[in-house]
Amino acid sequence: MPEAAVKKAPAKRAIAKAPAKRADVMATPKAPAKRASKKTAVAAPVPEHKLRIRVRAYEHKILDLSVKQIMDTAARFDATVVGPVPLPTEIKRWTVNRSTFVHKNAREQFEMRIHKRLIDILNPSPKVIEALTNLNLPTGVTIDVKMV
Repeated sequence: MPEAAVKKAPAKRAIAKAPAKRADVMATPKAPAKRASKKTAVAAPVPEHKLRIRVRAYEHKILDLSVKQIMDTAARFDATVVGPVPLPTEIKRWTVNRSTFVHKNAREQFEMRIHKRLIDILNPSPKVIEALTNLNLPTGVTIDVKMV
């Protein structure tokens, strides 16, 4: 029996004497060094102001027509336009019983789709802002304008 205890003791000492790894060395792996390119990249000028327009409608055809009208108005005043960017369509669904009392399995399902587009106008002039506020858009189109 004492021989078995002697054999197990060095294994415990070896574990206890193992050097502790430093946390700061393991936490940050080194990234490969990047070579400096001979060509210098020219950065695009950062816009000071940005007019962000979010357009929402239930019908996508009316939405596309109103977005085209906004784009044409901005292009008429030589504004820099980014977009239109289609955003995810929001779908609201409802399930309703057909009858009031029995016939649980007879149901109707309804859904309402809200289509969205995003337009950015970079460094808008006062003429562009005035022209966009005077636009006459069709009924059912909601516009949110933010200055970012």
